[in-house]
Amino acid sequence: MEHRGAVRLETERLILRPFRPEDAKAMYRNWCSDPEVTKYLTWPPHESEAASRALLESWVPRYADPRTYLWTMELKELGEAVGSVSAVELSDETDSVTLGYCLGRAWWGRGLMPEAVKAVLGFLFEQVGANCVNACHDPRNPNSGKVMRKVGMRPEGVRRAVGRNNQGVCDECWHSILREEYESGNGNRSG
Repeated sequence: MEHRGAVRLETERLILRPFRPEDAKAMYRNWCSDPEVTKYLTWPPHESEAASRALLESWVPRYADPRTYLWTMELKELGEAVGSVSAVELSDETDSVTLGYCLGRAWWGRGLMPEAVKAVLGFLFEQVGANCVNACHDPRNPNSGKVMRKVGMRPEGVRRAVGRNNQGVCDECWHSILREEYESGNGNRSG
């Protein structure tokens, strides 16, 4: 893969861009402090805006590495961050990328996450040279799986009791899309 880092991407309603320290307030308010948003994630809700700021201060220097794919989702109509999409794992050996994402509850059900993930898929396949992009979700969080299917990912199967999130040990439902599926239109191609 030819790593390019978290370049700015734009969709109809969103700007996907690297996080900035000044995103801490919106990040905390819009999703990181909400136990419903973090219910099936691997990190607990932030207890304060200072916790969000500290996390951002640790993330921002990572953007110097072109293997860092960590975007905030800025809603154009609001002008602030409402969620994130990131590569949580990369393999140059297999040209594969594992995605993770989260979105503030106030914006659930509006199609924003599929819109963001489609843009990221297009970037990873067309510019980075990924061959496979995958993601997983806790089966008790079926809406996350709906996002995966809406962007053209296919179910691969369930790995039993291999994950851990804020609910404890959990199963993981895996989905993926290959570059050839994306290019042939068998996945929902962005753009």
